[in-house]
Amino acid sequence: MKLLLDSTRCQGYGLCQEPAPELIDLDEWGYAQVLVGEVPADRADAAAAAVAACPNSALRLVK
Repeated sequence: MKLLLDSTRCQGYGLCQEPAPELIDLDEWGYAQVLVGEVPADRADAAAAAVAACPNSALRLVK
């Protein structure tokens, strides 16, 4: 499973990082940066929570 970011939709709220700090980092302005290509199976729930936390739907999971 991959965690994908549409950086044009990210508004820098930073809510996505809270449930998945090992998968998502924030730059100096608070915009998301995905840290992994493939989401480890044991972090799938955290990735899904990060996607759900984004108010602008900038993140998505693909299989």
